[in-house]
Amino acid sequence: MLAVLSTPGHLVSLAARLFARLSEARLKPLGFGVGQLPVLVALQSRQADTQRDLARFARIEQPSMAQMLARMERNGLISRAPDPEDGRSSRILLTEAARTRLPNACQMLFEGNGEALSGFTEAEAAQFIALLTRLIANLDRLASAEEGSHSC
Repeated sequence: MLAVLSTPGHLVSLAARLFARLSEARLKPLGFGVGQLPVLVALQSRQADTQRDLARFARIEQPSMAQMLARMERNGLISRAPDPEDGRSSRILLTEAARTRLPNACQMLFEGNGEALSGFTEAEAAQFIALLTRLIANLDRLASAEEGSHSC
């Protein structure tokens, strides 16, 4: 039974929770939450600017994205503007306050990641990232197959 605690799924989950706790503590003084990071990055880099596209980018469900965006708007991190091409939709924009604080947040997260990888060589860190990226691609493929097998 103890072997289950040494499986990749458990270890990745544990690492993710610890990373999230560390990141949350560092982002909180800047007014950000770790779950908001994909949204902030997508908006800053212009990868997405609608609720639907942000949900897809962040790999979360639409209702969860709607709640997150409502909190971010209430906290002054985003604003909404009518979509010039679709009157039923709105475009999500970073506020100046979020845009100003985002570089510091990214720097803090890079530092935290560097500290977490203390003792890893650059090659090991790069290999670790490559392996995690492959793992995520496999999990995405499995999740898509699962979703496809459950739809009627």
